[in-house]
Amino acid sequence: MAEEKTGVQDQQQIKMNALTQFVRDLSFENILSQRGSGGEVQPDVQVGVNLDAKKRSAENQYEVILKLTVNSKNKGTEEPLFLLEMEYVGVFEVEGVPEDQLHPFLLIECPRMVFPFVRRIVSDVTRDGGFPPLNLENIDFVQLYRKEIARRQAAAEAEKKDRPDA
Repeated sequence: MAEEKTGVQDQQQIKMNALTQFVRDLSFENILSQRGSGGEVQPDVQVGVNLDAKKRSAENQYEVILKLTVNSKNKGTEEPLFLLEMEYVGVFEVEGVPEDQLHPFLLIECPRMVFPFVRRIVSDVTRDGGFPPLNLENIDFVQLYRKEIARRQAAAEAEKKDRPDA
């Protein structure tokens, strides 16, 4: 038992601090109002999420970018109602994460930390833009990461098959 406890103590402690977070880019287009269309609408909302991470010049600092696209169309007519695009950035100091686990850590744990702020901004912008506030569902960043890795592997395999020298 004592040996097991010693092994746990020897592992480096993971530390993550959010140094800053901000909206890098935000665009909201109220297409419904621009067209002057009225009447009943039944919104069909599509949400797209892209993630990116970059090492900063300071040691152990990383910039994580959450790119969100929210597209709303009228269910019956497929006419666009609004379009929201946002880049939200978090700058994190991360220590104690093994190199082979850093990529998933940055693209899963860091977005989880900033997501509540993104959700609030989307809610406020859609409300201020003339629509009911859009409260985004929680995003499963683990599943999103796994899907992207699988997509990249499939693309790499397809590229191998397409090359004549493979």
